Amino acid sequence: MTVFAPASGYPAQQKQKSFVRDLLEVVVLALALYIIINFAVQTIHVMGPSMQNTLQNNDFLVASKISYHLHDPQRGDIIVFKPSNDASHDYIKRIIAVPGDHLRIAHAQVFINGHRLVESYLPEPWTWSDTWNQGNEDVVPANSYFVMGDNRNHSTDSRFLGYQKKDQFLGKAWVRIWPLSEFRVFQPQSDFAT
Repeated sequence: MTVFAPASGYPAQQKQKSFVRDLLEVVVLALALYIIINFAVQTIHVMGPSMQNTLQNNDFLVASKISYHLHDPQRGDIIVFKPSNDASHDYIKRIIAVPGDHLRIAHAQVFINGHRLVESYLPEPWTWSDTWNQGNEDVVPANSYFVMGDNRNHSTDSRFLGYQKKDQFLGKAWVRIWPLSEFRVFQPQSDFAT
């Protein structure tokens, strides 16, 4: 086997080509990361009390913009969406019922497919607008979701806005990054009474 020893120095032209190639690689990598991050995630600044105590006013979150391209939204997910009747503001709420669910809300009790939803995340007793659709059962239409804020007494949600379509969803809340002392990765919460 023949081994060639490199010359002790590179000609100036080779050094320049190497620098340009390295710089180009860094620029292409940074651009690729920027595109992937912009496509995949979004930062969210929470404003208002509608999701207390799960989320507080001025929390900062990272939302996944690709989650719902990979799978359907799940009951209990916290989502960011643009409601059909108010395109000027983004909303953040929890999915309560998914397409095909039989939903009934009466006297501050939510029933999904005949089972009472246990909502340990509610910050206080729910007293305002605690009955929906006159307490009658409704079937969630295809590609539609019923969403509510955790702070039911202070939330504009599907009780007033109606069902929300999947194509209005901007992202799924993934992690709270601020304040640091409240760092949290969000998991869907959807428990039923036994």
